[in-house]
Amino acid sequence: MNRLFWIILSAVFAIFLWQALVLVTGAPSFILPTPFKVLQTLVASRELIAWHAAITITEVLVGLVIGSVLGALTALQLMIFPWLRRLVMPIMVFSQAVPVFALAPLLTLWFGYGIWSKVLMAVLIIYFPVASNFLDGLRNTHPGYLDLARTMRANPWQVLFRIRLPAALPNLGSGLKLASVYAPIGAIIGEWVGASNGLGYLMLLANGRAKIDLMFASLFVLAAFTVLLHLAVSWWANRLSERATGYSAG
Repeated sequence: MNRLFWIILSAVFAIFLWQALVLVTGAPSFILPTPFKVLQTLVASRELIAWHAAITITEVLVGLVIGSVLGALTALQLMIFPWLRRLVMPIMVFSQAVPVFALAPLLTLWFGYGIWSKVLMAVLIIYFPVASNFLDGLRNTHPGYLDLARTMRANPWQVLFRIRLPAALPNLGSGLKLASVYAPIGAIIGEWVGASNGLGYLMLLANGRAKIDLMFASLFVLAAFTVLLHLAVSWWANRLSERATGYSAG
């Protein structure tokens, strides 16, 4: 509750600064509309914005689920097979040197202007953070736990699934928190490159027609969804951490 209070207070403070900036600079509405003007547009165009928001939210959620599952499974595979880790990890690290956004035109070319090119864009942008964080947690288990497992003659599978995996849940949670913020970025970039629906498409359309108030309204809907998604994922990630703590305590 305290966290929500500070989020709301920060939002009010940002709106105050925004209104003050408009008053001080005297910027025309087609350059920088007032918060009230954006609110009016949001209410007047709520059906249009809701339609495009539904498309973007679907892309983000599907991409988040697929990317998170693939990232977690990859981390487990790399932990189980050390030779695979030595083979694949350099490729994964090198892939981060390639701007993911540069792949958006290729994905649009290969998978078309529909939802899947945006979903794959979201998957690509969140896959490495989830896999990397979870793998770090699996590899850096507290030595005391491993010593206890060896003393009790646990086999490698028992060590992995009863010791390493529960202890790595907080790291998985950290990766999921990052993914919840990155996934909307991937979907929007994909919509900017090529789409006929979605908030990214609507923002480009509004900008091209000098409807800056509509562009800001779409942007704020996207920001609100991202914040809510991050809060939801953070809550679930904290439950994972509590489960890991309870498991280790037990």
